[in-house]
Amino acid sequence: MLSGGAGSGSAGHSPFSILHPPMSSPNDIKKGTVINLSGDLNVVISFQRVSPGKGSSFVRTRIKNLRSGKVVEHVFKSAESVAFEDVMYKKMQYLFTDGSLYTFMDTQNYEQISLTKEDVGDDVNYLKEGLEVTVVIHGETPLTIELPKKITYAVVETEPAVKGDTASGNVRKEAKMDNGLTVRVPIFINQGDHIIVNTEDGEYVERVNE
Repeated sequence: MLSGGAGSGSAGHSPFSILHPPMSSPNDIKKGTVINLSGDLNVVISFQRVSPGKGSSFVRTRIKNLRSGKVVEHVFKSAESVAFEDVMYKKMQYLFTDGSLYTFMDTQNYEQISLTKEDVGDDVNYLKEGLEVTVVIHGETPLTIELPKKITYAVVETEPAVKGDTASGNVRKEAKMDNGLTVRVPIFINQGDHIIVNTEDGEYVERVNE
């Protein structure tokens, strides 16, 4: 049974908190936002803010209808008002996947929940065993996850730096992480190094000094 009281702060979600006002601007849309469209509840799977050279800005989204499970693309004009439903955020730990479902655990009471690959979206590429994520919940239903902005991975495979290569970060090569993720890294990164990756764009951030 998922239950909890209101928390405080939105920069770093509390272990269990209720956020979002009833009405908001489309500019506040993010992954996991639940929107009421003509009485139907839809969760945002992905979004892109667009500011064209001419005309008004808008937010292009892919939303999943919580009743039918159907996924469609929907465009919100930035000037319109959108009805947001209250959602809760709960810190949970990623355990494993059986190939179709991704299982997460509440480390306080050991309760487990599972989400489909469609629910998690492209974030599946960043998951690794033991990673703490934020699960977005509406009512008693887990909808999707939010990743930490930055995650540390171990490099398990990459071409060795060639003698004469500079330590500059301008030259990049592919490296495979310990969870299977492939990242473009500076030429000086070697197998066994630990690096930080930005989960918003998949870009290398820095090497971790051990």
